[in-house]
Amino acid sequence: MAVFFQWLHAALTDNALLMVFLIAVLGYLIGSIKICGLDLGTAGILLVALIFGHFGLSVPGLVRDMGLVCFVTAVGFIAGPKFFRNFLKNAKSYILLGVVIIASGVAVCVGTVKLFGVPTDLAVGMLSGALTSTPGLAAAIEATGSDAAAVGYGIAYPFGVISVVLFVQLVPRLLHTDMEKERAQYEMIEEVEAKHKHQKLFYCDSMGFFAFACAIVLGLCIGKIKIPLPGGAAFSLGTSGGPLIAGLLLGHMNSIHRLSVSVPKNVLETMREFGLALFLLGAGTQAGSGFVEIIKEQGVLLFIYGAFMAMVPMVAGFIMAFKGLKLSTFNSLGSICGGMTSTPALGTLIRVTETDDVASAYAATYPIALVCVVLSSQFMGIYL
Repeated sequence: MAVFFQWLHAALTDNALLMVFLIAVLGYLIGSIKICGLDLGTAGILLVALIFGHFGLSVPGLVRDMGLVCFVTAVGFIAGPKFFRNFLKNAKSYILLGVVIIASGVAVCVGTVKLFGVPTDLAVGMLSGALTSTPGLAAAIEATGSDAAAVGYGIAYPFGVISVVLFVQLVPRLLHTDMEKERAQYEMIEEVEAKHKHQKLFYCDSMGFFAFACAIVLGLCIGKIKIPLPGGAAFSLGTSGGPLIAGLLLGHMNSIHRLSVSVPKNVLETMREFGLALFLLGAGTQAGSGFVEIIKEQGVLLFIYGAFMAMVPMVAGFIMAFKGLKLSTFNSLGSICGGMTSTPALGTLIRVTETDDVASAYAATYPIALVCVVLSSQFMGIYL
C-alpha cells in the first residue's frame, strides 16, 4: 500500500492535469453526500484539495486564477440584467450590510490579537481566510511583510467556505421559507430581450465566448487600477472584483451598438460551475500546505478563532439584513454570500433556491465588502 501511495504521489506531482481532475472527481463524490439533508456540493472539492495540499501536492496558480475569473465573470453576466435596478432599490441596505459584516470580522480579529496574543500577521491572514478574500490576503501579506498571513488564511479558509455553504442551506429550513413565493418576488419582465427583439445584432460566435473573453480582458484591466492609500499601501479590485464589474456591465448592456455582447444562459451556468471548481482546487491546495507547523506552535485554538471570525460576521449580517433591514430571505442570504465574499456559498445558494436571481444581491454587496476587507487588512497590518 505504501508503494502505491508513493507511486500515486509521484504520478500526481508529474501530471498536474491528472491531479486537477482527480481532485474534482473525489470532491464531487464527497460533496454529494447528504447528512441531515445538507451537503457540501462543489465545496467538497475544497476538502479534498486541502488534503492534497497538506501532503505537498499543489495546483498551478493559473488554474486558481482561471477559475476565479470564469466564476465571477459568469456571475456578473447572470446578475447584470437585474443588478442595477436591484442595487438602486436597496443601495443603502447593501452598503450598510457590507460594512457591518466586515466590521464584525475586524472586531473579532482585533480581539484575538489583543486578548489572546495571536500575532498580528497571523490574525489578519485568518480574517482574510474566514472571509474567503484572496485580495484581502494579498493586502495582508503586503502590509505585514510576513508569510504567516498566508498560513492564517489557510487555517480559517475552510471555516469561511463550509460555514456559509451550510448556513445558506440551513436558514431556509429553520425559517420554513416558502421557496416558490420567494422566487416569485424575483420575477421580472424580460426588458433586455424585448428591447432587442426586433433589432438585428451582429454575433461573433453563437456560444458567446467572444463577449465572455471581452469581459475578462476588460475586468482584468479594471482590476489592475491601483488607488494609493495612507502608509504607502494601495487598493485595487484585483482578479475577483474587476471581472465581476465587467460582467455586470456587459450583462446589463447586452449589446454595444449592433455588436452582441450577450452570452447564452446555459453557457454562463457551465462557466460558473467550472470556474468555481477550478478556484476551489487551487485555493484548497494552497491553503492546505504549511499550516501544520503553525498549529503545533500556536495550538488548536487557532481553529476556534478562525471559526469565530467566519461565524460572527455571517450571523450578525443576516440578523441585520433579515430583522433590521427587512430584506427577503433570498436577498438576505445573497447579501451574506456577497458580504462574506464567498463564491462557493453563492453556487450553493443558487442550487438551493433554484434561481440565479440571488446573484444580484451577492453582486451588490460583494464590491462593498471587498473594498472594506482590503482596506481593513491593510490598516490592521500597518497599525495594529
